[in-house]
Amino acid sequence: MTATLEEKNTAFVLEALDTLFNKKDYARAAQFWSESYVQHSRHVPAGREGLFGLVRELADIRFEYDMAIAKDDFVWVHSRYTSSANPAAMIALDILRIEDGKLVEHWDVLQDEATRSESAGGHPMFGDTFPDER
Repeated sequence: MTATLEEKNTAFVLEALDTLFNKKDYARAAQFWSESYVQHSRHVPAGREGLFGLVRELADIRFEYDMAIAKDDFVWVHSRYTSSANPAAMIALDILRIEDGKLVEHWDVLQDEATRSESAGGHPMFGDTFPDER
């Protein structure tokens, strides 16, 4: 069975994020990100080099995802970023746009991951367990 555009784009985005954030393979990661990459984030400096510089600065940053969905050239990823620079993991909804086989644009919504005692709704923000219960 042939993969749909959305399945291919989802796999592409997840591989790109793993390559950069977990493997720290900057040369390979450059193959995923456009040189004219546009960043719409409060936390990430402009452009591909801004993103790569942030990952270098936060050397122990790790990425994992819980859910991903795609529509046309957009992929939404529910993700968690952990780093010793921040005591709480950051839970994100990342939105990435692909054009001509490259990541060209990114938006995110970020918030600190809540513990059970901090959760007003009583449910974890990521996966099925609270961070203080793992």
